[in-house]
Amino acid sequence: MTRSSRWNADRLPGVDRAIASPNATRDGQPISFSRAPSADLERWIGRFYVTIVDTPPDHHLECGLLSDFACIRIQLRGRWQANTADRIKTADNAAMLFGPQSHRMPVSVAGSFTSVGAFLRPGVCHALNGPKLADLVDRLEHFADIGLPGQRWLTMFDPQGSPEDWVQSMEYEMRCLIAERAVREPDPISARFEAAAFTDPTISVAKLAEDFGVEQRRLERIVRRDFGMAPKQVLRRARALDMASHLRGVADHAEAEAIALRYYDQSHLIREFTELFGMSPRQFVERPQPLMTLGLETRQARRLETIRRLEPGEVKPWE
Repeated sequence: MTRSSRWNADRLPGVDRAIASPNATRDGQPISFSRAPSADLERWIGRFYVTIVDTPPDHHLECGLLSDFACIRIQLRGRWQANTADRIKTADNAAMLFGPQSHRMPVSVAGSFTSVGAFLRPGVCHALNGPKLADLVDRLEHFADIGLPGQRWLTMFDPQGSPEDWVQSMEYEMRCLIAERAVREPDPISARFEAAAFTDPTISVAKLAEDFGVEQRRLERIVRRDFGMAPKQVLRRARALDMASHLRGVADHAEAEAIALRYYDQSHLIREFTELFGMSPRQFVERPQPLMTLGLETRQARRLETIRRLEPGEVKPWE
């Protein structure tokens, strides 16, 4: 695994120089403004984000997303297209709930774009009596189709406001949503599984069930309900997302060797990575991946804070 662990250090990630953002990594990749939620929302929200990217008017970006959590995404600018499990869906200004992805979802956007949103913690859809998460995997739903106030979300962002102002607006709306729709609390077992996937995604499901003090079948049922797929799939995807973050330069470089050693050998990495991302690790590094990198960076900030490698508000290793 020595060679694979050096790929990101030896070769800078491909960057689309036609796009610009107020926030960027040291190598010029756009990143979002993001932060953890206020204390009263910690059980419900993993991360809020605000993404603002400017491009030439005729610019067309082909990329993709691979997220391990359901996400409220409010698209305020840009012409979007997503190749979901159902069909190709398009949107301009839209409020949507994206399910988690089991593999890379092709997404394109024309022109400059602004996207804001909130990554939901596992179990939140169930707690809010929302759609079954298994039915949302690799799919998205417009707010109007699931009984959420889409127009209110689309119009609550002051164009003159700062990203922090916009996050505070989202926090207010989430508090309202929880007060109106919550029928239970998110399951603490799912929160523990989330933390375990961030810490060591090579751990066995049997070992986690033992650590949590629950029967393995019960753990599997809870994870399927709150993550939308089997525990082994969740852990396998988490391992690949950590590697993808490393390859795109939005990870703690001190973890590089440990992340690489989660794979048996180079062929194991290439096979599993290609299955999830639709391209080899080398292609993933060489091609610009702005949308994917935006999502990976937000996830990695959340992960590092969860496992206490990064304090909230601290400068990230890639900035």
